[in-house]
Amino acid sequence: MSTLVVWLLAMGVGVSTLLASRSLMHYFQLESYQFPGYFRTVKRNCLRAITPGLIMTVYLMLLLLIHRSVDRTLTEDSLLRLPIALVTVVLALLGGNWCRSLLLVKAAKKPFVVTMRVKRTYVTCAIVFTLLCALMGFLLTGAEPRYYFIGLFPVLLPLWVALGGLCAWPIEKLVSEMYFRDAQKKLAARPDLIKIGITGSYGKTSVKFILGTVLQEKFQVLVTPSSFNTPMGVTRVIREKLMPAHQVFVAEMGARHVGDIKELCRLVHPRYGVLTSVGPQHLDTFHTLERIKSTKYELMDAIPDGGCCFFPDDQGICRELFDKTRKEKRLCSIHPGADDADVWAEDIRVSPSGSSFILHAMNDEIACQTRLLGEHNIQNILLAATVGLHLGMNLKQIARGISRIEPVEHRLQLLPSAGVTIIDDAFNANPKGAQAALRVLKAFEGRRIIITPGMVELGAGEEQFNHDFGVMMADCVDVAILVGKKHTAPIASGLREAGFPEDSLHIVSSLDEASALLRKLGRPGDVALFENDLPDNYSEA
Repeated sequence: MSTLVVWLLAMGVGVSTLLASRSLMHYFQLESYQFPGYFRTVKRNCLRAITPGLIMTVYLMLLLLIHRSVDRTLTEDSLLRLPIALVTVVLALLGGNWCRSLLLVKAAKKPFVVTMRVKRTYVTCAIVFTLLCALMGFLLTGAEPRYYFIGLFPVLLPLWVALGGLCAWPIEKLVSEMYFRDAQKKLAARPDLIKIGITGSYGKTSVKFILGTVLQEKFQVLVTPSSFNTPMGVTRVIREKLMPAHQVFVAEMGARHVGDIKELCRLVHPRYGVLTSVGPQHLDTFHTLERIKSTKYELMDAIPDGGCCFFPDDQGICRELFDKTRKEKRLCSIHPGADDADVWAEDIRVSPSGSSFILHAMNDEIACQTRLLGEHNIQNILLAATVGLHLGMNLKQIARGISRIEPVEHRLQLLPSAGVTIIDDAFNANPKGAQAALRVLKAFEGRRIIITPGMVELGAGEEQFNHDFGVMMADCVDVAILVGKKHTAPIASGLREAGFPEDSLHIVSSLDEASALLRKLGRPGDVALFENDLPDNYSEA
């Protein structure tokens, strides 16, 4: 083969393989471009991960065999060699596109978004794949049987995607640091801006929106939207959304690894820190609760002199961290007898239509009403109220803000329905949140139904957490619909252990199937709780 033909075929195989890799790129994106998470996802979805490469291997081998058969009939200097190679390349690219379409029939819950980072990664992968295929072509030219090995390149597609991501990493690091520094400069130019960081194993998004609503009674507030809680997500909000009129910036700070909060504090430099909770979340990356605790406390370590740290009295780890803090600090509590609490609640009344309580602050008090469900949300509101009081708000302003709090989407959100009442708690279930959701469901009258795939990212203890979830569920629900036979096996075991009726337990393969079953079983007056919805990289369907 001539050098040009080798390069053309290498490009055809490399780029067509890249086109077929979109589902793997989606996994990479879902795992925030973290290699350990990507490889865990590939292992968990092994068949889906290797299928695109296998399909492309079969297709390319046939295509290269046909090309080679035609090429043999031509002389070395034939003018037809280049057009035939070009036709082979076009057919390879069409095959890669066809393979991608074939494997993306099912709509993703969190669609693949072709961001600038994805585009840069695609370009890098295209170059790397082409170079690898060209190397194979040049090394194997003249070795007749081995020439076709170039068609075997897609077999290791999951590995090639990781290699492409690794080669793109220095570029991404450079780009992200450039944007990061730009956001830092924008914040540094606003010394008047009140900067608040919020972190926790769970509850941070709810507290963020609650705090934003309460503070809006006095300030112009910018809150990071949705679950924008990574360095690049917060950087983007600062660069694109922060305006001179804003007086307060509230940044949610998420973490999956030790040091993540420290990195976000390096960006935001918060003056105030709010800790919502500490518990067994993301144990697959943290491995121990102690590492989670130290990572969450990175926020309090970053609070400067003159700032303040805010804690809930959870009678557990948060209380322990409050006690050890030597900086200015505030404590709120829903537990009676918390004498050292700065803000506390009494006469808490929780119902399916919302909650009411008396908010106390030092020697003053006020009655509050909220549409939020569950006692745990009262604790979230108290945290926001404590921050508001520290920033100079009065109780009337805070109570008015509390009355205007809207339920956060997919977090115990009560959805209107003419038949079955729906409680949407589909976002990122965790042990503590799942318990709170079950308590909310139990407070409703009528037949209670739960639809859940269980909890994930809980490390070695995940099976036990789901088993305990099933045991607790048995006392709170009348009908259980479990999504995914393998992952929900511990939940089913817990339900049976607690004596749950077998004819009220249903196991389905997908959320669509669960929804169809709910339509079949449900009747007016029923209440259905959707507890968690696993992302695509955990789906069994």
